Amino acid sequence: MKTTAQFPQLSAIALAVLALGAHCQAVAQETGAAPATAAQAAPALPTAVEKEIQQVVVTGTASASGTRKIDAAFSITTATEEQLRMAAPTSTADIMKIVPGVYAESTGGQSGANIEVRGFPSGSDSPFVSVQLNGNPIYPVPVLSFFEGSSSFRLDDTIERVEVLRGGPSTIYSVGQPGATMNFIMKKGGDTAEGNIRFTGGTGNLRRVDGVYSGKLAEGWYGMIGGFYRITDGVRKSGFPADDGGQLSASLTRKLDQGELTLYARATDDKNAFYTGVPLISSNEGRSISEFPGFDPLTGTLMSKEMRNFTVEAGPGRTLNYDLGDGRGLKSTVFGAEFQQNLNGWQVSNKANYFDADLNTIAMFTGNNPLRAGEYLSSAIAAANGNAAALAAAGGVLATGGAMTYANGGGAVDPNQQIVQAGLWAVEKKLRSFTDEFRVSRDIGADHTLTAGAFVANYSSDDVWFLGNSHLMTATPQARLVDVRLNNGAVVSNKGKEGNIFYAPVASYNGDNTAFFIADEWRLSERIKLDAGFRREKQRLSASISNLGTVDPDNNPLTLYNNGTSMPNGSFSGLSREDSVNSFTVGGLLKLTRDSSVFVRANQGHTFIYFDDMRNAGTQAVLDDRSRVPTPKVKQLEVGFKTATPLYSAYVNAYFTDFTGISFQQITTSGVLYSVSGSDGKGVEFELALRPLAGLQLQLSGNWQDSKYKDNPAIEDNRVQRQPKLQYRFSPSYRIPVGDNNAVRLYGTYARIGARWADQANQQYLPAYETLDLGVLAELGDKLEFRVSATNVTNELGLTEGNSRLTGGNATGPINARPLFGRAVEVSLNYRF
Repeated sequence: MKTTAQFPQLSAIALAVLALGAHCQAVAQETGAAPATAAQAAPALPTAVEKEIQQVVVTGTASASGTRKIDAAFSITTATEEQLRMAAPTSTADIMKIVPGVYAESTGGQSGANIEVRGFPSGSDSPFVSVQLNGNPIYPVPVLSFFEGSSSFRLDDTIERVEVLRGGPSTIYSVGQPGATMNFIMKKGGDTAEGNIRFTGGTGNLRRVDGVYSGKLAEGWYGMIGGFYRITDGVRKSGFPADDGGQLSASLTRKLDQGELTLYARATDDKNAFYTGVPLISSNEGRSISEFPGFDPLTGTLMSKEMRNFTVEAGPGRTLNYDLGDGRGLKSTVFGAEFQQNLNGWQVSNKANYFDADLNTIAMFTGNNPLRAGEYLSSAIAAANGNAAALAAAGGVLATGGAMTYANGGGAVDPNQQIVQAGLWAVEKKLRSFTDEFRVSRDIGADHTLTAGAFVANYSSDDVWFLGNSHLMTATPQARLVDVRLNNGAVVSNKGKEGNIFYAPVASYNGDNTAFFIADEWRLSERIKLDAGFRREKQRLSASISNLGTVDPDNNPLTLYNNGTSMPNGSFSGLSREDSVNSFTVGGLLKLTRDSSVFVRANQGHTFIYFDDMRNAGTQAVLDDRSRVPTPKVKQLEVGFKTATPLYSAYVNAYFTDFTGISFQQITTSGVLYSVSGSDGKGVEFELALRPLAGLQLQLSGNWQDSKYKDNPAIEDNRVQRQPKLQYRFSPSYRIPVGDNNAVRLYGTYARIGARWADQANQQYLPAYETLDLGVLAELGDKLEFRVSATNVTNELGLTEGNSRLTGGNATGPINARPLFGRAVEVSLNYRF
């Protein structure tokens, strides 16, 4: 790995000093003066700066009309459409890289990311991130096995902006997410008809077109329609398309007297390859990672045309066919409605949506670390000779040798050829949900507003799993499958398949949540604002889960690869559980000047037991309160400072967290591991920007945090897995006017992610890494834009995940791990009309 660069560290110090110094100067100038009131007009500011200072956020606010970001007593990050394009996210989850306190592992592709939030303990997926569209949760549960919230959303040009709330009052509203809430706000039609069409091409034979059009339909009626279609082979070359699909969105808005009603719909049909680990070389106890001979870790993948279409032996006489090209895709429809109305001083709002989707996972999951073919054959012979049933079927004849050949008829495999095992898994998941949140607010006195509301959710998941199905293949890009037959008749691997289905449940889950909340906001003076909120929520879960047995599908003990196949035995276990919990938040904000403030906030929230927690814990999840798996609790305390001026802006906050009863699940090569623990931590998040010259902006964002496990002797005092102690992004940009209507914007981002532990035991070390992204935007008049952007310009070999299918410490020599994507370049042409 590369040595840490000093320039960004110096930049962090310089930006902080300049921001605080400028702020002190501003306060000194205002000493003795009364705080500015709304009636006092602010001086004219450049448009972009004024928009930032006056920016209104709606996520986490009691009022549907929102509040100024600078006046919000909580931590929230925002990004406009242009800021999102400059960040060049590779997926929905990758947007989170712009949010301090969040670490997103988006190297799996469009779906199936791991997202960690400000020290919250999570082993995989994104249990502490909820995804919303127009303030509605797309699916009310943030995570299930083989589902995480960002997989349900695709970004396109119909999105106006995103707001990401961390902690704060989020424990009270919507789904009560105590971690982070990503709220995507769709564009709406206005009085002026406008639209754009954008064409994009790039690395991996990327071809994409985005378009959106909006305007006035009739008096009081407005509409918007848009979407995208994209096909690409991907940065990693598998020999078949990585991503293939598109999306169509539309909205209809009716302006009312002192109100508004918006109806929207979104249909998505997208296939996305899912990437797991690739072969690498580990040394120095995992501190040094290098390229595996013959395998480019930045562009290579084990997936190939040869294994793209694979079979699953689901039982005797039952064979199912699957396509790796389907990957972790999304086929969904979303229907939503958003209503706001002022009724004689009562502010009424209602948000509802319906979600219906297939989110299947047809993907490769790497298993054991690479080894020589000769070593594998020796171990296979020993295992076969120790298998009593197979030995009896061979007439008691021990195997003394065997043949390893390519499954496609390519001849014998060299004993020195490195090979790997990888499971071709198939998980069918059908999700449905309906959510509705109703709120009413009323001023009950001067500067005193009371809000009350209710939230209901009904949701389900129907699952069919086939885990295992291990295949033997060469440790090469676009790997070749390997067959193994022993000289006593035992078949170790057939058409590459060398392992059974070890876990094949069929399950149906249903959930209902009902919550009531009340919040009070009290403005004591022009400078001081207090708020408090309380939420009472009840969850009911039920499940029907198949009981499993094992069979030999072909009733032949000599075919070792499918013996002991897991399958439902025809009976089902029913589980049900009810939980009721209380959440609260209390906060205060003190305005130092018109455009600066400090805030403090405390909250207590929770995450419920979800479907998979209940399945993993079995009857323990539904026993009496003394022995049942607990409902996780989350406590947070935040202290923050906010300021924004034409010269600089700064959003800095310190936080302290405490967790109890958090459930963990790890799916290994041979089964599912389950545990419960807690953690506590502290940290500092920062978003700083300096604008010393017209058109020049220097941004620095990131966080430092220290979080450790507790309440579990096996991992007590270990650092929370997957999360770096320090990470930051330095993003300069410079807009250069060229003539009257043209301009060129140069921008880039240097990011550093600190070292992490891949596992709870703190045995799998993931080294620090650094990346550089660059971009240039040419504004050609009012209608045309030409953009070139490049990610991971330096081809940094950074690991985002170790081998999560294995337990134990770092190996020395060949390993499987998931690295960053290599350098990728995109070129786009955008035309506005």
